[in-house]
Amino acid sequence: MPIAVSRSTALVGVCLSLVVLAVLGQRLAHAGAAGAPEAATVPLEPLVETQSRPTLVVHVVGEVRRPGLYRLRDGARIADAVHRAGGAMRDADLAAVNLAAPLVDGVQILVPAKVAAQPRGAAPGGSPEAPVGPVSLSSATVEELDQLPGVGPITAQKIVDYRTEHGPFSSVDDLDSVPGIGPTRIEQLRDLVTP
Repeated sequence: MPIAVSRSTALVGVCLSLVVLAVLGQRLAHAGAAGAPEAATVPLEPLVETQSRPTLVVHVVGEVRRPGLYRLRDGARIADAVHRAGGAMRDADLAAVNLAAPLVDGVQILVPAKVAAQPRGAAPGGSPEAPVGPVSLSSATVEELDQLPGVGPITAQKIVDYRTEHGPFSSVDDLDSVPGIGPTRIEQLRDLVTP
């Protein structure tokens, strides 16, 4: 015999069935998730750009607008250091400086002043010309190096070629790496030159 169910009773029965199914589904979902390994969340860290090139510290002195210590990127040239120091003064002798030479950390860059030209071998008073003050191995011209005792034009050119290839001199002892210059010659030049 058929059971007579009112419409409101059927609606309540369907709602109760849906609630029971929802609760059972939620419990089954939690039970399945408990058996599966939990995915670890890794916090994303912001990308920090590292410096692609290390910095060099150089000391720029002489005929520049702002002499001092400067930090420049690796691969920079002497011209960059002179520019960073405010540029050369009007009486600077830039021909005596190899502006294309690469910078080396810890080197001093000397931008000399122009010197009045004198005939070779003659100085005021008629005595043979001797260099005034120490000659910078890192910036002297072939002619200036040629005036040093025991250094002729060929050795002077070798010093400039070595400097162009290896960068500025960091010590007078670096002359030992220049072909044709030995320990005896270095000792003769030690008080006459600077790196």
